[in-house]
Amino acid sequence: MAVTLKDVATAAGVSRSTASRALSGSGLISEETRAAVENAARGLGYRPNRTASALRSRQTHLIGLVMNNLINASFHTIADVVQRRASAEGYQVLLCITDADPAKERSVLRMLSEHNVDGVVVIGTGRNSDLVDELMGAGTGAVNVIRGTEGGRAPSVLASDREGAHAATRRLLELGHTRIGFVGGLASANSGRERFAGYEQALREHGLETDPALVERGPFTPAFGAEGTRALLDRRPDVTALFAANHEAVFGVLPTLVSRGIRLPDDLSLICYEDISWLRSWQPPVTVVDNGADELGRLCFDLLLRQMRESPGPGPGPGRVYRVGADLVERSSCAPPRTSPLPAPPPPPAGGTRG
Repeated sequence: MAVTLKDVATAAGVSRSTASRALSGSGLISEETRAAVENAARGLGYRPNRTASALRSRQTHLIGLVMNNLINASFHTIADVVQRRASAEGYQVLLCITDADPAKERSVLRMLSEHNVDGVVVIGTGRNSDLVDELMGAGTGAVNVIRGTEGGRAPSVLASDREGAHAATRRLLELGHTRIGFVGGLASANSGRERFAGYEQALREHGLETDPALVERGPFTPAFGAEGTRALLDRRPDVTALFAANHEAVFGVLPTLVSRGIRLPDDLSLICYEDISWLRSWQPPVTVVDNGADELGRLCFDLLLRQMRESPGPGPGPGRVYRVGADLVERSSCAPPRTSPLPAPPPPPAGGTRG
């Protein structure tokens, strides 16, 4: 006869519910008890029947974590928080990367629906709110993080992007900069819209108009960061400060500045959006807007857990938006504007460039 969970519990000297929590990875179980249950399960050759358990409880104890990419440091932090919190509550996390492709994201959401996950955390494109609403209508918990949706009924946990961008730009203006470059995300993402709005607002408050020649907006990729920075510097070599408001682009911005021989903050002041250890260890350390990724992760999981326990379904209108404050963390990459020109770009390699 097949070994049952009750057999494992009896062998380990614990209740059936304790044995279940221990084998599901719950953080509420002591290491001593977990080891006793796992040893009993191995000794008896126990194999849990997940399908039968899900049919009995109408719960799979699975959570889908849908993310645009694995480049963004805040996404890493949120994934870590969700994984740890989920494990403590007896859930397993299915990580799904969509490359910010709405079609791929749609396919992933349908797959998670077919697997009857108990909840989904979406750091996505904002283009598939109808599918997320369907999941909620079927009793699946759902929360958007960092990237919101238009009209969707799932709650969204967002950073105070406009306020953070405003604080960064205002600080550069206070130092005396008036030619401040902006490398940011596209208007199709709420973070792209709001950070640009904060930049524009700070300029207006100081009597300055937004100069399109100082602005580069594009996809959340390192390649765009490099291309956008080169284009901006070529077009406006008189720029004295740069606000890199597109976090993924930062991985292209900084190497481009190095390749041009531009020193921070002597030649150019720099502020980046979202913190990462790489920026703290850069020479000099880079001033950042910290978007509170750890708090974003904790709040989104609290909201998800409440939905999964209460199964309230979607509300009648757009999902509620929760905001986590953003803080300007000053380091050594900003100073008053230089008086000399930027270093000239390096000459092209011998033999010209390839077509």
